[in-house]
Amino acid sequence: MIKQYEIKLPVLGRGFHLIDHIIRGEIKDLPQSGLVNIFLQHTSAALALNENADPTVRMDFESFVSRMIPDDPSLFKHTLEGPDDMPAHLKSSLFGQSVTIPVTNGRLKTGTWQGIYLCEFRDHPQSRKITVSVLS
Repeated sequence: MIKQYEIKLPVLGRGFHLIDHIIRGEIKDLPQSGLVNIFLQHTSAALALNENADPTVRMDFESFVSRMIPDDPSLFKHTLEGPDDMPAHLKSSLFGQSVTIPVTNGRLKTGTWQGIYLCEFRDHPQSRKITVSVLS
C-alpha cells in the first residue's frame, strides 16, 4: 500500500534547514514497517540527511558548498535568472532531490543524530513543495 502527502514548506532563506518536525507533523499513521521517500519538486534546492544536533554543522555546509561552487556569473552561460541560479542547479544535482528512510515500529528510523535538511541554494527564498510517499 502507498500513501502520498503533498507538503508545502514555509519560505526559508538560503542555507541548510532541518525540516523533520514539519514532515513528522504532516504524516499520520506510519505503518509498523515500510519506507518513506521524500521528494523535492525543485531544481535549485535539495534534500539531505545529516547532523541534527549542532547548528554549526549546517553553517559549515553552507560556507563550504558556497566556496566549492561560487555564485560567479563569469563561470556560467545560464545566468538569466540571476548569479545564484546556475550554481543552485549544480548544488542541487550534487545533493539530490530525495531521501528514503526506513520505518520501524511506526516511526522514521533515522539515526540518533540524523535530521532531514532542506538545502536552499537561492538568495531569494521561495516556497518549496515536497511529496512524501509512504510504502507499507
